[in-house]
Amino acid sequence: MSTYLPGVHDLSGLRFRLGVFRDRRHAGEVMAAMLDRVLPDDAVVLSIPSGGVPVGVEIATRLSLPLEALVASKITLPWNTETGYGAVAFDGTVQVNRAQVAYFGLDAAAIEAGTDAARRQVERRLRRIYGARGYPVLGERTAVLVDDGLASGATMHAAVAALRNQGVRGIVVAVPTGHDRAAGELAARVDDLYCANLRTGTSFAVADAYQHWTDVAEEHAIELLHGFPRRLEDQPRADPP
Repeated sequence: MSTYLPGVHDLSGLRFRLGVFRDRRHAGEVMAAMLDRVLPDDAVVLSIPSGGVPVGVEIATRLSLPLEALVASKITLPWNTETGYGAVAFDGTVQVNRAQVAYFGLDAAAIEAGTDAARRQVERRLRRIYGARGYPVLGERTAVLVDDGLASGATMHAAVAALRNQGVRGIVVAVPTGHDRAAGELAARVDDLYCANLRTGTSFAVADAYQHWTDVAEEHAIELLHGFPRRLEDQPRADPP
């Protein structure tokens, strides 16, 4: 493990390469090996649905940690739902990248519509994943925030802000692959960032790090979460939205 950027731990042998993971499960194996013996005993894995859940399941399984979901949704462009310029997190936290807003020429009405759509997505997923139980109050635990990759970083920035609002003791980000610029920006806001496969360039796709890539159906992600044996069942819950 090496440090290519301040606060970012990566694997130099995987740096700038494509197709380094067989699938999300393999990516989780690699991340678990990076995180082994570096996390405190109170750590909890928080996976961002849907793509981050299979990665988080593997990390939590191999490190014997509890697993929960951190629900957040990108605010996407009106003409391209794959590109996000902000995000909404589970507690209503909204993060918008003003530089991207200016670049794409978005007006206030477009931002409001996109934010409302992301908020509805978050509320819907919270109901499906946690129902009447509400989402767990993490207290002073260390949160290990997991996704299947880091492109613009919009969703992660909203997730980090929401965790700060909860008063967690520490935040560690674990992503199998990520753009070096986004990783460097995010690392300045968390305690540690682990990214096995750092890449650069003007064109970046998370999928390019995987040999076998398919979208993770929401139903499958929820099944994985509900079936995981180590949850925070003994923790207090916030009221559902």
